[in-house]
Amino acid sequence: MHPAISLPTLIAHRGYSAKAPENTFAAVRAAHSAGVNWVELDVQLLGDGTPVIWHDADVARCSDGRGKLRQMTWPQSQTLDVGRWFGHDFTGEKMPRLDAMLALLNELGMGVNLELKVNRGHDPVALVERVLPEVLEVLPPERLVLSSFDNLALRHSRQFAKPDNLALGMLFNRLPKDWQAQCREVDAFSVHANWSRLKRAQAEAIQQAGYALFCYTPNNPGDFHPMWAWGTDSAITDEPERFQRYLSAHPAKANGPENV
Repeated sequence: MHPAISLPTLIAHRGYSAKAPENTFAAVRAAHSAGVNWVELDVQLLGDGTPVIWHDADVARCSDGRGKLRQMTWPQSQTLDVGRWFGHDFTGEKMPRLDAMLALLNELGMGVNLELKVNRGHDPVALVERVLPEVLEVLPPERLVLSSFDNLALRHSRQFAKPDNLALGMLFNRLPKDWQAQCREVDAFSVHANWSRLKRAQAEAIQQAGYALFCYTPNNPGDFHPMWAWGTDSAITDEPERFQRYLSAHPAKANGPENV
């Protein structure tokens, strides 16, 4: 058994990252304002062990500074502007701590696909041991899917909670031949696949094996449309409103675009 998760049709990738700087409070609020009930976010540790919502191993792409996360302290991270690169309206946006982001998700009643981001040089066990107790204490299991590309991170995560209290998602760029064995090892809830590399037979096999199928990161709803018939449960997209408009005109699922 797994948590009674009402699967969203759409999940806003790194928050509504087409409308606001990714992995920020602004991006999560933008998703909520657009009527999207779930977001996908990345979590990793700074050098001082502080868990933050961030994707890259460094800060160059999404801030006004430079430096690697594993060499950065929390006070140093807060000197960065992580919004101005996206647009002047977001000047002054700060890198979020995990606890503050969890508080916002609870305030808004949103679900999250939280990715354990294990960049090169980072310790997956340390990440899990710092992050997971806090997440499990704050979020109900019905509003959480924890995913990762890192098998060790997922295996270690399973030690903290049984499948009925923690949904784990296996992230794959290409679906390997042993994907089912990997999923069984961690009692996975879902498979998260690169939609552009997924084949119909693979998608159908995922569904037949009893796993939810999340596809990342389609941004053209017309191109993605056939994949709903393949058994996709949720699309993780930068463009949730574009998908909402398309699904309103071209229904592809029994629950339509309402359950987003």
